[in-house]
Amino acid sequence: MRSRGFAGQAPLRPPFTPILPHPTAMTRFRPCIDLHSGQVKQIVGGTLNTESSDLKTNHVSKLPASHFAKLYKTHALTGAHIIMLGPGNNEAAQEALSVWPGGLQVGGGINEKNAKQWIEKGAEKVIVTSYLFPDARFSMDRLNVVLDTLGQKKTQLVIDLSCRRQGTRWVVAMNKWQTLTDMELDEKSIKLLEPFCSEFLIHAADNEGLQRGIDEELVERLGQWCTLPVTYAGGGKSLDDLEKVKQLSGGRVDLTIGSALNIFGGQGVKFEGCVEWNKQQASF
Repeated sequence: MRSRGFAGQAPLRPPFTPILPHPTAMTRFRPCIDLHSGQVKQIVGGTLNTESSDLKTNHVSKLPASHFAKLYKTHALTGAHIIMLGPGNNEAAQEALSVWPGGLQVGGGINEKNAKQWIEKGAEKVIVTSYLFPDARFSMDRLNVVLDTLGQKKTQLVIDLSCRRQGTRWVVAMNKWQTLTDMELDEKSIKLLEPFCSEFLIHAADNEGLQRGIDEELVERLGQWCTLPVTYAGGGKSLDDLEKVKQLSGGRVDLTIGSALNIFGGQGVKFEGCVEWNKQQASF
């Protein structure tokens, strides 16, 4: 029987389909649809807990999730992700998927019971986080169970290693980024998990929604550690951050910009500029 827990794992059982390294060194803009209570919102990540009075929101859109899905589809912004922050978001997520089936990733509450269902509902990939950390301890058993439900198609799985900074290191956080796990985000954990997924999503939770700049050191490290595609989110405040991420990571890390984006009420970044950035990178 496979062991549970990050330390002292039994021999791993990676899927057999090889995943090639990122084919090009091209940092892309990756858009998001963050859902909270059925609405598209931009939230300060560190305030996302069970107390609604503590929640700090930068923007609540009057437009449905399906509007943004159509927008991303129109501009061929592949790799976009829907994140369901808490309950009451399933219907909005399904509506978005119906607009662009096979074009969006879905995360938030993904587990062995619903992973395949979301793929069947039109998700390109599912993003899994908290399910992998029962009692805040990493479980290889659970990772293998999720892959089993997906028919061992790791091309359909994204692992979310969103984290919080603890001194000079980063620790993976779960439960809306409020609970620290036993897994440090470092080269060791990346190499442990790369055989089991097709890419990583990493929110720097302490930077999320603040528009005060990216965690440059983390971005640089991710470029060094990861051979799979990886998307960083947290703190993006200007179009220049795309160039900064490209330089820091050697083009190996993509960037999600949320609260600073004009389609989410932001002032720092125009959506059209991000679309143009992707077009320019693809032409190189």
